[in-house]
Amino acid sequence: MRLLAGVAAACVTAGVATAALAQAAAFETVGDAIPQPLAAEPGDATRGRSIVANRDQGGCTLCHEVPGEKNFGDIAPTLAGVGARFSVPQLRLRVADSTRVNPKTPMPAYYRTEGLAQVAQAYRGKPVLSAQQVEDVVAWLATLKGAP
Repeated sequence: MRLLAGVAAACVTAGVATAALAQAAAFETVGDAIPQPLAAEPGDATRGRSIVANRDQGGCTLCHEVPGEKNFGDIAPTLAGVGARFSVPQLRLRVADSTRVNPKTPMPAYYRTEGLAQVAQAYRGKPVLSAQQVEDVVAWLATLKGAP
């Protein structure tokens, strides 16, 4: 468990270090989802795939098997088929703040800024991903309909 927490902290630090992001806006959850988009512009699946594959931005490949990637982690579920298993609003919550679904998850809260531990002073109050980047990642994840 200590390893998972360390990986999650590294993901958060790496992602924030490469992006100058404003403070995250509040969002409303309904059940296990965020029904309303976080950004005004629709998500772009091409940009989202790039964020997921970039270890310095999303860092998803550190833990997840990502379709089309050669180097990936195996401590979290595969992303193959995730678009068939979850709706867009459910995916949005899992990217923005997966701890609202599973408080013990090692996955970083990519859009939450409050209540986080071990965040360097320079990055406090700043999300790992912007609202638009969350929407881009969600747009790409929603395309992953094939079975793992």
